Amino acid sequence: MSDIASNSPDSAATRELVSQFRDSMQRIRHEVRKVIVGQDEVVEHLLISLLVGGHCLITGMPGTAKTMLVRTLASALGLSFKRIQFTPDLMPTDVTGTDIIDEDAHGHRRWNFVPGPLFAHVVLADEINRTPPKTQAALLEAMQEKSVTVRGTQHLLPPPFLVLATQNPVELEGTYPLPEAQLDRFLFNVVLDYLGADDELAVLQRFTTRVDLPPVEVCTTADDILKFQWLTRQVPVSESVSRYAVNLVRGSRPSDPLATDAVKRYVKFGASVRATMFIALASKARALLDGRFHVTEDDVRALALPILRHRVLTNYHAESDGQSVDDVLRTLLTAKAS
Repeated sequence: MSDIASNSPDSAATRELVSQFRDSMQRIRHEVRKVIVGQDEVVEHLLISLLVGGHCLITGMPGTAKTMLVRTLASALGLSFKRIQFTPDLMPTDVTGTDIIDEDAHGHRRWNFVPGPLFAHVVLADEINRTPPKTQAALLEAMQEKSVTVRGTQHLLPPPFLVLATQNPVELEGTYPLPEAQLDRFLFNVVLDYLGADDELAVLQRFTTRVDLPPVEVCTTADDILKFQWLTRQVPVSESVSRYAVNLVRGSRPSDPLATDAVKRYVKFGASVRATMFIALASKARALLDGRFHVTEDDVRALALPILRHRVLTNYHAESDGQSVDDVLRTLLTAKAS
């Protein structure tokens, strides 16, 4: 990794890395499509989250293959995978790990740390809104710090570290919704919708005639992903595109002069500067995945909705007029595109 990072974006080593990146991403998409039908946009968002070093919140109905998607992607990436089923009785140490007392043959006792399921490259936090805030906070601390602290000792998590958290948008009883400040730590809030009729027919034909899933080949390693993350940050963003991203996020704040009429009427709180940074980083990854080494305004517009939808809080006027966050953001994107 240090050999790559010491080179400039125009060096021979970097050009070789770009070629490796394109080949690896093409193979990963191919392997994922063996198991997952449709959902190409969602797969792209998950890859962007990985390349940026962020985390992703997946909102979808039960039975939309959220777990299978994440497990398949981790297998194609060659990364370790752990799934945590969040429940109301889950404790923080159940996810972070804990210290236990071991006794050797001579009767000497000492504390040993037993890692929890967070110690994996890809962690699926299933139904994160079903566990109490204390356990949620333990997960979110690990997402931010890339480490956990047990009995005052810090334990680093293995890089790269990616959390993909799911939540059910329908069931509200017995849930603990994530506060806005904690939602802000997720790069994306991706909505996993139902498949189209043709894709659903393809699922029926593919998976009702066999008892096992198609084998998924490993396409990368953890070291490869770290190099790809470095490469992503080398993608340049022009001042005009950066200004466009800044103005777009500022337009989501009702008190800002750039806010549209819909934002002023329906939004209580807009997105912070963290959203601007995430849009810029994610746009770099999208450009690289598209085979480009520069960011355009189209990249910003394409990623604005999943990055902003969980950072913008609407008011009672929006609820009374039947306006969702996505509705308001679409009017903002339309206004800024003109």
